[in-house]
Amino acid sequence: MKIAALSLLLLAVPATANAEVSPSPILGTAEGHCRPNESGPAFLLTIIGLKDRRGLMKVELYPATDEDFLNDDAILINEGKPFRRVEIPVPPTGPVQMCIRAPHAGAFGLSLLHDRDGNRKLGLSVDGVGFPSNPASLGPSKPRIAMGRAVVGNGPTPVTIRLLYRRGLLSFGPIR
Repeated sequence: MKIAALSLLLLAVPATANAEVSPSPILGTAEGHCRPNESGPAFLLTIIGLKDRRGLMKVELYPATDEDFLNDDAILINEGKPFRRVEIPVPPTGPVQMCIRAPHAGAFGLSLLHDRDGNRKLGLSVDGVGFPSNPASLGPSKPRIAMGRAVVGNGPTPVTIRLLYRRGLLSFGPIR
């Protein structure tokens, strides 16, 4: 009788309890979306410098280390590190604002993508990118955490991010 009960208990435990996650556009979205009247740690983003009103806006939150910044979502989650994602259609008019929850107060890395073709991938020739430091330009190498670092308090923290789009062969800059 005890063996049968133990067998049933083992069958009731989900097989995915220790399974690793795979990369997916939905990873981190449940944790990232702000609640109505958010009161916990969150970044309230105002996005400026849009090239147009097409596609999607995607913001992602990473640990504040060079090793983890812009790393694969599944790798971060499988290692138990913070990762959040929020994606919205670009509003047809008015200011573009987004909110992404943080797991706690402190420093994190943020990256913003204006996914103009809506394919959920960075297209170097069409999409725009942005970071909290609002650099005047970007080169071809992967940005370091200093560019994406932002600090959130115990409540919503405002951050303004200016988008950069491809200019020339290997650089990104704001719309003129």
